[in-house]
Amino acid sequence: MDHGVQLKSAKRRRRRLRLFVLFAFLTIIAGAAPYLEPLWRPLIAASEEERIAAEREERLLRVAIGLNLPAQPDLARLPQRLAEHGLAQGAPVLMRIFKSEFELELWMKRDGRFHRFATYPICTWSGALGPKLAEGDRQSPEGFYTVAPDALNPNSKWYRSFNLGYPNAFDRAHGRTGSFLMVHGGCGSIGCYAMTDGQIDEIWRLINAAFANGQARFQVQIYPFRMSEERLAGLGDHPSAEFWRTLKAGNDAFEKALLPPRVHVCQGTYQFSDPEQNPLGDKVVEAGCPAAAPRG
Repeated sequence: MDHGVQLKSAKRRRRRLRLFVLFAFLTIIAGAAPYLEPLWRPLIAASEEERIAAEREERLLRVAIGLNLPAQPDLARLPQRLAEHGLAQGAPVLMRIFKSEFELELWMKRDGRFHRFATYPICTWSGALGPKLAEGDRQSPEGFYTVAPDALNPNSKWYRSFNLGYPNAFDRAHGRTGSFLMVHGGCGSIGCYAMTDGQIDEIWRLINAAFANGQARFQVQIYPFRMSEERLAGLGDHPSAEFWRTLKAGNDAFEKALLPPRVHVCQGTYQFSDPEQNPLGDKVVEAGCPAAAPRG
């Protein structure tokens, strides 16, 4: 082989090596991107609204190309995961949704208290932080709701769905309008909370098992974000700040007792009474003030 041929062959090998190294580098970066997200996302999203919009786009893209959403539970291991938590299908359920974090928590009852069984990444929801106010505003609701068996739709165009029951007594007291606000599959939303079909299928099984075992309704608590004092203080000038403060009272009551609080609408605001009076979370949101505690 003459010298010129040897040089061309060496150049081709170096070019292939460079391409291989570049491909390997991009593969590593792509795999690590979700774990590095807390570092890089603040650099490209200057506001909460921009961060939420970017999060929606990323999640829809992941589903479109066949990837799981970040931190999705292993849906194929439902029986094993239940056993690891000391739980069984048929236990009473409760649901908590956190908009900003794109998370839906499913809690199940064991030994007299509710325990968090799974945190599902929400595919998407619509609107901004803050409650739904009117039909057509494309806002996903915030507040406290109860879901009964007749709210479930196994033939939804979004695979499976259940109606949250908006407007509740609080929403009606404030003249808020809207209808058919759901949690559903299909990964698309106009005012709803959209999950992947695999996620809603698992949630559906656990909900139906609880209903079949005697739970009349389950409570759904919907928050704009995890209700810490720091987050509330940072958004103190938001138009919904006072409303969020009332939601935090319900959040704190649940986290203290690990039972769903009984929810009342008293003079236009949420109020909460002893969770021991609502051990299954099946009491509807009630119009009227809670009864005064008896004096000792």
